Amino acid sequence: MTPNFDEMVGSELTAEERERLLRVHELLVLAGPPPELTPQLEQAPEGVEKIHVLRRKNVGRRAVFLIAAALLIAIVFVGGFSVGHSGGGKVALALSMKGTSEAPRAQGALSVFLPTQGNWPMRLSVTGLPPNRQGSYYDVYLVRGGKPWGSCGTFKVSNSSQALSVPLTAPYALRSGDSWVVTLERPGQKDPGQTVLRPARL
Repeated sequence: MTPNFDEMVGSELTAEERERLLRVHELLVLAGPPPELTPQLEQAPEGVEKIHVLRRKNVGRRAVFLIAAALLIAIVFVGGFSVGHSGGGKVALALSMKGTSEAPRAQGALSVFLPTQGNWPMRLSVTGLPPNRQGSYYDVYLVRGGKPWGSCGTFKVSNSSQALSVPLTAPYALRSGDSWVVTLERPGQKDPGQTVLRPARL
């Protein structure tokens, strides 16, 4: 059962905060529950202190929701080599993505699954991209050596406030250091177009 967004956040948020958290909430619902930890991940690495549970303090509903959202994003979008929810494949790489100046409200997550017969299945969950005008579309590009190298699939957006999840494929031999961006392609322009989403860590 999907939790009611308005019940979780209450009425203390500003319109801007509510819109931002709603986009995160929709992405989390699309991503589904996080996978079970593997035995290797259940133990903290050597040299890393264990996190102690703090006694519960009187914290407002808004602060609790923000903390929970941040933790869920970390679990869902950053976990590599864990069991993915899409098709039961194992995730080889998970990228959190953020919008550029061309699409400042956009955010998303890209999961790259282990290959089947040389094809790397992928899934992009995104929200906040501007709706496509006639003839335009979005393209997911593999980036190699710092430059867009090859397309992994295209999609369109009709509603920027509604989360979208699209299956993609990378039919290439992937290399260490490869990454991805999302570009906006317009009629009559040379590919690739302007970058609208890029990895959040860059």
